[in-house]
Amino acid sequence: MATSVESSAPAREKYEPVIGLEVHVQLLTATKIFCSCSTRFGAPPNSNVCPVCLGLPGALPVLNRKAVEFATLAAMALNCEIRETSIFARKNYFYPDLPKGYQISQYDKPLAEHGFIEIQTASGAKKIGITRVHLEEDAGKSLHEGFAGASETTAIDLNRSGVPLIEIVSEPDIATSDEAYEYLTRLKEIILYTGVSDCNMEEGSLRCDANVSVRPRGEKKFGTKTEVKNVNSFRFIREAIEYEIERQVEVIESGGKITQETRLYNSVEGKTYGMRSKEQAHDYRYFPEPDLLPLVVDEKWRAEIRSTLPELPEARRKRMMADYGISAGAAYTLTLTKALADQFESAAKAAKNPNRVANLIQSELIGRLKAKGLEIEQSPISMKGLAMAADLVESDAISGKMLKDLFDLCFERGKDFPDVYEEEGRPEQSRDTSSLEKIIDEVIAANPKQVEQYRAGKKTVAAFFVGQVMRQSKGQANPQLVNELVAKKLA
Repeated sequence: MATSVESSAPAREKYEPVIGLEVHVQLLTATKIFCSCSTRFGAPPNSNVCPVCLGLPGALPVLNRKAVEFATLAAMALNCEIRETSIFARKNYFYPDLPKGYQISQYDKPLAEHGFIEIQTASGAKKIGITRVHLEEDAGKSLHEGFAGASETTAIDLNRSGVPLIEIVSEPDIATSDEAYEYLTRLKEIILYTGVSDCNMEEGSLRCDANVSVRPRGEKKFGTKTEVKNVNSFRFIREAIEYEIERQVEVIESGGKITQETRLYNSVEGKTYGMRSKEQAHDYRYFPEPDLLPLVVDEKWRAEIRSTLPELPEARRKRMMADYGISAGAAYTLTLTKALADQFESAAKAAKNPNRVANLIQSELIGRLKAKGLEIEQSPISMKGLAMAADLVESDAISGKMLKDLFDLCFERGKDFPDVYEEEGRPEQSRDTSSLEKIIDEVIAANPKQVEQYRAGKKTVAAFFVGQVMRQSKGQANPQLVNELVAKKLA
């Protein structure tokens, strides 16, 4: 059913959304969770398989130690309590790409519980609770293809079957689609910092399902929820949640009832569509996995894992602000990825003024990288080069205009700043007072109208003369010196 935001806006105010997110993250192990098959993405279909992940009779699972360490590390980064003894369970359901007819997961005794992520909202900081983080194996992949004149066919690729996952289940603390987007952004950022996953949504390394319901404002009881599955970007998740809220409000307002179901989001149409009725926990007939012993992560092992926990984004932002005197906005930008933060700190430690390095990264480097479609690791300008550029500007050896031109040449030639600076003959700002006075005299003589305005009291006209002089000097004049000489001449 199509909805209209405008038509349902008054009704929308009568209801409040309740949103919970279930995020599946593929762990960056070399082998699968219960066998030694490769987890490499992009291999020919059904080539990374063995009797264990194919579910053949007699094959027994053996738990991957690295998967446990990665899952525990992620749970620690999400402020969770780690359960010393957790239990694997069989989650029974039939699906073509689930060869055993069940998925090995965790149910009533998961690896970790009771965590949180703090997000920023329009009204300030807000904690979103994390119910649980548990380990499980991934299913295979169904590939649906249609042929001209023939019905659709489905092929099964089991390369993904048995790839280790963690499922991160949030509390229903999320109240808007914007909060959901912010939560997912912070979650991905934290997981990337830990290094346990590459979070590549295009390759399925991070997948999100959204549970959405609405209820009358002030009501404590939850409404009937729907689950929106298989959304492949945070932007589309936000759109899908917003659509689903509007749809549910319209259904209720028109006298209908919400059906608990799984829905799919069509990003082209901007709509969700019903796929199947939503299963309850008892539908999966969970029972303990008889082929796996209880998982024990004792205090000694937990301490070993915790010792590998890196400095996380929020803590790093606060420290960088204190260490380098940069603004909160700069600290936020420079810690969006661990690689960028590492690069900045490397340059900041080598430069005379770390704050200038931060400004150059934000104002000059990031924009050029985006325009070229490059990541920070692919930048032709190294952090050593950036520190050198910052020092040259700091000492007034080069102007901002000269720096922009040199940065442009770096990207054109694919060379680092020190190399281009040498190739261009180590250009420096002109401090030759006599030659600058000559240019200023010429500019003043050519613009008598502006001179009259200045002497009549319009002092802002001085900027016009400074701009003309800088242009004629091809950006090589020292701006401060030009300002002083222009003021002196006009006076």
